[in-house]
Amino acid sequence: MAHKRVILFDGTSLDGWYSRHDRGPVRWKLEDGILTVGRGDIVSKYEFGDAHIHLEFREPDMPNAHGQGKGNSGVYVHGCYEIQVLDSYGIEPPTDGDCAAIYGMYAPLTNACLPPLEWQTYDIYFRAPRFEGDKIVECARMTLLQNGVVVHNNVILPRTTPGGIFDRPVARGPLLLQDHGCPVSYRNIYIEEL
Repeated sequence: MAHKRVILFDGTSLDGWYSRHDRGPVRWKLEDGILTVGRGDIVSKYEFGDAHIHLEFREPDMPNAHGQGKGNSGVYVHGCYEIQVLDSYGIEPPTDGDCAAIYGMYAPLTNACLPPLEWQTYDIYFRAPRFEGDKIVECARMTLLQNGVVVHNNVILPRTTPGGIFDRPVARGPLLLQDHGCPVSYRNIYIEEL
């Protein structure tokens, strides 16, 4: 049975998103079907539980920048688990702060990054935490493919990562894209609930 695909961004409209700061309109640049980081984090109006999340991102060319200042953004699943977006091309071994890391928790298994200015993909397979009442009885899990390469394989997420909307896991949550002051671009974002 095919899963229903929910389009979050197809290059034509930002109606499915709001600004985290004031819940108002998104203040990012939409041009030629591409969304580029502007002012403030943005949050999807759509919330999900278990899901396959697909998105494409492009790192800016910032040859004079280094570390966390080089093409930094983030994709927060459920608004509380950050997958790092960063220009980490050629960095070995990758750390829990590099591109495709689950920030501060897990380094990617391998560096699957492409050079800046090339479009890259994340395919995130997310199993939401399970609750009995307010108590978590099973932590969230995530598998992540970057550019078709498995970089996290069914890892357990025992806690949230810093900087998200929630400081505790939730059963359903949105997708958040982070403004970290770098002109990272996004396109083709959709979710299939599992």
